[in-house]
Amino acid sequence: MSAADYDLSDDERKALELIRESGGIYQSDFWKELDISSRKGSRIAESLAEQELIQREEAVYSGHNTYLLKPRTRDLDFSLLMAGDMLTPFIGEEEVDPQSDAFSQWLMNLAYEEY
Repeated sequence: MSAADYDLSDDERKALELIRESGGIYQSDFWKELDISSRKGSRIAESLAEQELIQREEAVYSGHNTYLLKPRTRDLDFSLLMAGDMLTPFIGEEEVDPQSDAFSQWLMNLAYEEY
């Protein structure tokens, strides 16, 4: 889901994009990167966390208490793509070969799980 799918202010959209692009940023750097006040940065981070768009975890950075702001990972269920510990060979393949050894092994593991 993109930031456009949520009812966010322009500042919140920029903030969410920064957090997603960085993979995680300390709140003490966050507001500086956005060129806003620390107070406004805190409000934006709290709002994004309340909307469950980011994770906001207490942290110590450069000897100071702050928060680590990370992109929220959705609880995705990949179990339907798995057979034992093997991921389906169709992920990332443009053209699927149902006669391939990888597919045969995956199917055998899938059948084995049924018993």
